[in-house]
Amino acid sequence: MLAVVNSLVLQGIEARTVEVEVDIHSGLPSFDIVGLASQSVREAKERVRSAIKNAGLKFPLERITVNLAPADIKKEGSHFDLPIAVGILAASGQLEGQVPGNLYLVGELSLEGSVRKVPGVLPMALELITQAPVPSLVVPRENLKEAALVQELRCFSVGSLAEFIEFVNGKGNLALVSNQGEVHGSEISDEHLDFADVKGQEIAKRALEIAAAGYHNIILIGPPGSGKTMLARRLPGILPDMNRSEILETTRVYSAAGLLDTDLPLITRRPFRSPHKNASSASVIGGGRVPRPGEISLAQNGVLFMDELPEFSRDVLEALRQPLEDRVVTVARAQATLTYPANFLLVGSMNPCPCGYYGDALRECRCTPHQISKYLARISGPLLDRTDLHVEVPRVKYEDLVPTERGESSSTIKERVVRAREIQKRRFEDRPYQVNALMPPRDIRRFCRLSEEGEKLLKAAFERLALSARAYDRILKVARTIADLEGESSILPRHLAEAVQYRSLDRKYWNGL
Repeated sequence: MLAVVNSLVLQGIEARTVEVEVDIHSGLPSFDIVGLASQSVREAKERVRSAIKNAGLKFPLERITVNLAPADIKKEGSHFDLPIAVGILAASGQLEGQVPGNLYLVGELSLEGSVRKVPGVLPMALELITQAPVPSLVVPRENLKEAALVQELRCFSVGSLAEFIEFVNGKGNLALVSNQGEVHGSEISDEHLDFADVKGQEIAKRALEIAAAGYHNIILIGPPGSGKTMLARRLPGILPDMNRSEILETTRVYSAAGLLDTDLPLITRRPFRSPHKNASSASVIGGGRVPRPGEISLAQNGVLFMDELPEFSRDVLEALRQPLEDRVVTVARAQATLTYPANFLLVGSMNPCPCGYYGDALRECRCTPHQISKYLARISGPLLDRTDLHVEVPRVKYEDLVPTERGESSSTIKERVVRAREIQKRRFEDRPYQVNALMPPRDIRRFCRLSEEGEKLLKAAFERLALSARAYDRILKVARTIADLEGESSILPRHLAEAVQYRSLDRKYWNGL
């Protein structure tokens, strides 16, 4: 007898529908799963067998063939357990009713028959609302709050295989997920991370404000203990609050990665990801044997902080170049090519040399010119060119540490950033982007026009600093952001001069030896 149960499979952060076809016929007892199933899917055989027996039902001692269609898509994950078990029971005639054809099932089974939490419920729910008519989705009870984020979809939660069988047999009902639309998010309080607590470093604070206002990538260069990490960790606090579209985008990535909190599944604060310098390319960029979103995707709509930037492997640093331009990352594998979002603000921090004191006024650098040159060469020219702001963070003076009054708070800086973002939002209302950093060349020519004095200033800087065409564009974008922070409709020479200042450190350090 043949039975068909609907399910879904994740491909990156997208989902596709899958038909779980179960055929049972006479022959030597066997249990085969076909349809390009991974090891985690094939292991479902033992979980399904035990779950059916412990639910008080009979596991058929016949020839069982399970096909996951379409067969040309790689199937990963343990969420096929529930549809496979239901399909076996339907094909063996142990169900009194019919499994509704508009019902999609996902869930991992324990050996005792309970249904466990699975990753990727949000992408699956978002995929189903694109179908007409919109079907219904059955999810594990631990995933019900995540499923509730999609208002347009009818979702049911199930706690065990026996509970679902009673529903099909007409002896019970599944709990309907209440789609409230607004669910409390997973929030870590960052009130203690305030710019008011940072002593000195006014230039670095200003640069971070510009970075937040225009979504510009930034590198902080300075000796140990100058406050680079302290500054970077306060950057999310001055970024504008995420809108609902950004919240769902970010939550979708975390759902696919299986990193959502069961009780507070919504990501409402901008992420701050800080991978270790020994992290592999797959963990930072994405991929692996079982492809997963990397740190650059988990930083979607937030901040990726790479401390001790030159200490990261060459493969990781060079792999950043494409995502910084395209805002997506493509992972190619033999069975599939997956695309993950990578719209993040990069903050890199580094010492000027291996010992950290090259150029320091008080401590002598112990490094040779060759060591310094080799250390700085780990940051390639193309990667450096893709960062809009290069900022020196010098040693903090004693006089800056003594005053007890607090500096400007993050909330005050955030107000200016939000006003600048509103200007950009109105400027780019008919564009697929809404920040200055993402302007293509065509829009740069339209929105970043210079006066005659500004043209002369930029030409002199271009020739003196030997800037690339990409650096030229990025200076104009930064100058546009500085003008927006001041509420100016035109880019004035002082805006351009400040933007050029943030592109000179690569000449001081990289070309100054």
